[in-house]
Order: sequence, then structure tokens, then C-alpha cells
Amino acid sequence: MISDKDILNARILIVDDQLINIKLLEKMLRQAGFTSLYSTNLGAEVKQRYFEYEIDLILLDIRMPDMDGFQVMETLQTAIQDDYLPILVITAELTQEIRKKSLCSGAKDFITKPFDQTEVIQRIRNMLEVRLLHKQVLTQNETLEQQVKIRTQQLEQSRLEIIKRLGRAAEYKDNETGNHILRMSHFAHMLALAVGLSDKFAADILTAAPMHDIGKIGIPDHILLKPGSLNPDEWEIMKTHVKIGADLLADTDVPLLKLASNIALTHHEKWDGSGYPNGLKGEAIPIEGRICAICDVFDALTSERPYKKAWPVEQAVDYLITQKGQHFDPKLVDHFLAIIEQVLHYRSRYPDTAYEASDQS
Repeated sequence: MISDKDILNARILIVDDQLINIKLLEKMLRQAGFTSLYSTNLGAEVKQRYFEYEIDLILLDIRMPDMDGFQVMETLQTAIQDDYLPILVITAELTQEIRKKSLCSGAKDFITKPFDQTEVIQRIRNMLEVRLLHKQVLTQNETLEQQVKIRTQQLEQSRLEIIKRLGRAAEYKDNETGNHILRMSHFAHMLALAVGLSDKFAADILTAAPMHDIGKIGIPDHILLKPGSLNPDEWEIMKTHVKIGADLLADTDVPLLKLASNIALTHHEKWDGSGYPNGLKGEAIPIEGRICAICDVFDALTSERPYKKAWPVEQAVDYLITQKGQHFDPKLVDHFLAIIEQVLHYRSRYPDTAYEASDQS
């Protein structure tokens, strides 16, 4: 609701090349209680004054020597395309032609010379009420949009938090540490960027990759936690973790979970088609699966486990090179090796011992 105080405090710009007309209108408006009055006798200054003083209403003379009212309105319409143009035309000759041209140029109403004070004030009040209601609606819309944006961000943050915690679920059964998942997902993010994938896709891989082994929660402990080598039957059961994980993350319209499902299902596929579960070959393996395969294997090789010692970095790098075109996408291996210093720097910041110490504290 627009109050009388709102109307009287509205910002009004008077534009007329005749100083006497400006003074007369100012006097009328001040007597009526209006408080924020501005003026200029140059049409060329109107646009600047409009934005500078956040004008609510322009009283615009049509006949001016430097830039007439029609030219002023044309300039304003170009600058204020998505807003209500609050122009009340001042003219001594309100012919049908001037009326039509003014309305087509953006004018909303007219006042004629000589001025009738009662009519002038009422027309101004009527226009200001419309203008201020328009601004009020815009403000309310902006507030609602901001509230929707904040709520959407909150929902997205909640969803990401759930996804991250879901990614940690497998840690509680696996004999690998949480820092493996942290490192592997960040390596995947780095590699995705190095390959030239979009920032968003790389960020999505960073969020989805921690769920690559979530299917291990479905593997019996005597197999998952076995310190020695698995026999053929146990190995077949172990391999089902990719399908279990993909199924856990499937049947959703959440893009991140779809990506995570793809990673869970394909990060053990091999470039030459000898991987599992589907024996996919080459680029038939999704790029996210190929990226995570390299990052998962590299970090696993260079990490100590109850059943093995950590490989030296040089040996792990040699393994990646020898497996180009067999286990791994050759181009992705080259990109990974190009960022190896960045990978090792991140790895040094999050060693397993640091994770375990903090986890026990």
C-alpha cells in the first residue's frame, strides 16, 4: 500500500527550458507538500539526472531548443527498457498529433500550460501512485527471488552434504582410509580440468567420485577385510561391488547421483576391454569412469594397506605408463603425468597417517 508520505517524498524532476515554468511548478509542488524536487533546463541532462537522483517522476516540456521532449523520451526508453517510464508531458499545445506522438514515445499523462494547480497536483499524485506501486512490486519480486535463491542454495547444500556422507559410508567397512577417497576425488578433479572439461563437470566429479566404492557395503566382511589374496570365488563376489554401488545410486533425477552411478559402475573397466563388469572398451567407457580409474589405481598403489606396502611414486608412474592402452586411456595417462607434481603436492597434504591420527583424536 502506498501512503501519502511515500507520494510526498517521491523524487520529481522538472525539465523545462523556461526558468519561470520551473519556478512555478516547484512552488505548486512545495505548497502541496512535495519535498524532493530537482530541475534542469537542458534535455541532454535528463538521463544523467534520472539515474543520479533515482527519479520517480519526470515533468517534461516538449518544446525545448537543445533536445526536445521527444528526443529525451527516446533516450530514456533506450536506457530504461525493462522499467516503467514515469513521464508526464508539459505542453502548451496538446494537439491530437502531439498527444499520439507523446504516448508512443513513452509519456503516461499530460499537463497543459497555463497550469491549473489542482489538476497538476492530482495528475502528479495519480502518476506517482502507479510508479511507486510498480517499484513496490519490483522490490517484492526481487525479495522473493532472493528468498528462492537462498532456499535453493540451502537445498543444494543439503543434497551435497548427504551425497558426501553417503560417499563415506563405504569407509566404515573397507580397509582403506578416508583420505584415499579424499585424495582420489581431488586427483580426478585435477585431471578433469587438465583434460579440458568444464569447471562444473570437474566440480561434479569431485563431489561424485567419493562414492565410487560405495557398493563395498554389500560385500561380506570376511571377503572385504581379508588380509591375504582372494580366491577366485571370493574375487567374483568382490567384483559385484560395482554393480551394487551403481544400483544404490541409480533411478534418480539428480544429475550428481547419475554421475556417481556411472563412476561406481565403470571405474574398473579397462581401455582394452578386459575390465569389469561389462567389458567396455575405449571411449565406450564414460570419461568419468576412465578418469577415476587412473586416480583410484595411482593412489591405491602409492598407499600402504594391511596386505601390501606402498609403492614408490616412480614405480606407480611406470605402471601407469606400461598400462597405457591396456588398463588406461593413453591420453588421460599423459595428462595425469603432466600434473603429477600437483597430484603429489596434494597427496603430501593428506597422508593416511594424518587422517588416522585426527580420526582417533
